Amino acid sequence: MPGLDDLIPNAAQIRKEAALKEAEKAEEYVRLAAAAEAEKRALIERLSKPSGKTEEEKIKLASTIIQRAVRNGLTEVLVYRFPNSLCTDKGRAINQMEKGWENTLTGIPKEIFQLWTDYLKPRGYRIAYQVIDFPGGVPGDIGVTISWDD
Repeated sequence: MPGLDDLIPNAAQIRKEAALKEAEKAEEYVRLAAAAEAEKRALIERLSKPSGKTEEEKIKLASTIIQRAVRNGLTEVLVYRFPNSLCTDKGRAINQMEKGWENTLTGIPKEIFQLWTDYLKPRGYRIAYQVIDFPGGVPGDIGVTISWDD
């Protein structure tokens, strides 16, 4: 019959094993958090630059999104969501609805505004940029909505 020490390890040994397990979990968490942060930075970097799409591609994409929304009985559609870091002021002017807020846009959010200005606005569409979440009470992501109701 195995000895009692083999069946019931002493508490010090168990604590040591638990601490090692906890350290492994912490290391894994730090590694995953660092990877997620790097992914987020890469995404923001990509979104802060022009999309590379032609005007025709952008118009076709807008048309597809709008037509799908209409088929679903909607009068508006959220066309884009982006981190507030793509605004030169982290979304403050948008949140305050200040005149000239559109001048704080960069990258793809700026492209969307330009597309609306050039092609959708003259056809009666409206656009709204608004902060759509407030993590920790501060402005977070910004949503872009196109609407066409009266």
